[in-house]
Amino acid sequence: MDEVLQFDDAGLDVWSDEDSFEVTRERLIEYAKATNDPIAAHLDGEVASPVFNIVPVFESLLVPAVDVMPVELIPRIVHGEQDFHFHRATKPGDKLVSRGKMTGYEGLDNGTRATILLECRTEDGELVNEQYVTCFVRGFNAGKKIGQLSPSHKFDPTLRDQAPVAKVTQHFDEDQTFRYAPAAGDPMPIHLDAEVARDSGLPGIIGHGLCTMAFTSWAVLTEVGGSDVNRLERFAVRFSKMVIPGDDLETRIWQVGTENGSTTYAFETARGDDLVITDGLAVITNDN
Repeated sequence: MDEVLQFDDAGLDVWSDEDSFEVTRERLIEYAKATNDPIAAHLDGEVASPVFNIVPVFESLLVPAVDVMPVELIPRIVHGEQDFHFHRATKPGDKLVSRGKMTGYEGLDNGTRATILLECRTEDGELVNEQYVTCFVRGFNAGKKIGQLSPSHKFDPTLRDQAPVAKVTQHFDEDQTFRYAPAAGDPMPIHLDAEVARDSGLPGIIGHGLCTMAFTSWAVLTEVGGSDVNRLERFAVRFSKMVIPGDDLETRIWQVGTENGSTTYAFETARGDDLVITDGLAVITNDN
């Protein structure tokens, strides 16, 4: 089958139709509670937590993948990386418009990585955020590299030679996926039905990767960002291993450097000896 399936390059760099989403205070509160977020402004619905911003653009994420990838490959796709670039925080009452396009892909021995760029604006045209989503098609080599992939956010392993500036211990609750699925609008059965998950070769229900990313976002904000999402300029991760309900996690944060009024931090999240989030990067505006 792999010899006859091909990506359709005509779909690259073609924006999808626009999708609309109205942000409500109730939806922001639900998302914050579903991700165990301790930040008061998020729990009160005054402002969106960082990873909530995947919710308004979710529909725009699907179309570019289908426009380029053969539909037969869709079941093989996993979410490899997520990279948010924030121009301002999302707030209740925002009426957002999003669109997406696949910008490039690269065939590898064990699969193909592909980048989708998402753009989120207000109805008046103000740019709120841009997101680079890296998808990975397991077991299919597209045979070439074309276009632009997502910006780099590679973790420097020499950082582990020094103590992190902060460590945050977190617990992934037994009912976490059942709270997160409706809050995020992501009802995939591998997160909700143990039998379906096992039939898919998984040990049982697994956590949503973006839920784990949300855990890392509030860990970083509370420890080095003054719990102020308005200061967050960029937030990126690579999803490394699955998280199981009941897992205990630890997010470790290192300061990388300061430039042009902002400080860059690297981070990773572990479950015991296993890293579940790697290549974490946060850029935070310095508090004046």
